[in-house]
Amino acid sequence: MQGGPLVSPWRGALTEHSYEAVVLRTWPIREADLIVSFFTREAGKVKGVAKSAAKSRRRFGGALEPMTHVRAHYTTRPRQELVRLDSFEILHSPLREPADYGRAAALAFFTEVLDEMLPDHDPQDATFRLLLHVLEQTRVDRIWMPVTYFALWMVRLMGWMPDLRQCTVCGRPFEAQGPAYWHPDGDGLLCAEHRKLGSMTMSPASRLLAEQLFHAPAERFAAAPWPRSRAADLRRFAMQSLERHGEQRLQSVGALARLGG
Repeated sequence: MQGGPLVSPWRGALTEHSYEAVVLRTWPIREADLIVSFFTREAGKVKGVAKSAAKSRRRFGGALEPMTHVRAHYTTRPRQELVRLDSFEILHSPLREPADYGRAAALAFFTEVLDEMLPDHDPQDATFRLLLHVLEQTRVDRIWMPVTYFALWMVRLMGWMPDLRQCTVCGRPFEAQGPAYWHPDGDGLLCAEHRKLGSMTMSPASRLLAEQLFHAPAERFAAAPWPRSRAADLRRFAMQSLERHGEQRLQSVGALARLGG
């Protein structure tokens, strides 16, 4: 089925949509209804009401689990913020893969960043493709590469990524084998001369890896060993940038930190 709006013949009051999407979160309302936040490829982030979803599995089944890749069928009405959810067809469910605390924390991180930081109804195809790529790579005992890749790319796609090759203050390029520094309350990387009290270090290896991550798909890094210590400084820098520019603490970042990441 081709995705897109189907305008109802009844005075154009209702418009039906069928879009590829990923479920983000659900909230209960009334006795059995759920509000669902989901991220579509064509229409951006959308919120809607799934009638009787909490007690009937006929139309939605397990399709409302966070990070489920679906074909979403829903109806919009002019001047109404919440859409009416008609049905979700599962394309891929995270429940099909083995799960542990680490994988759950990684999926929660993807969910929280997208749900909290993306504006509603703003199509972002690059972000949608990024999400599908990292979901495919997120496995038990294999979370740190996709988490790092996602965090770094989200900072870039949101327009918050500084030039990692030079000092933000003086513009001097970093030496190939020399460290750079960053501070939780400031943008960009700093040289030794301009680093602030309480700054953290980013290694030359992590700066080089960032350039590689920006020029290759996530699949390219799937085969290489990626322990939690690899690029931990780069990952924390990206997460801190997301929190600071988003002006909120992300609970999932704390969960990943408890895993040592």
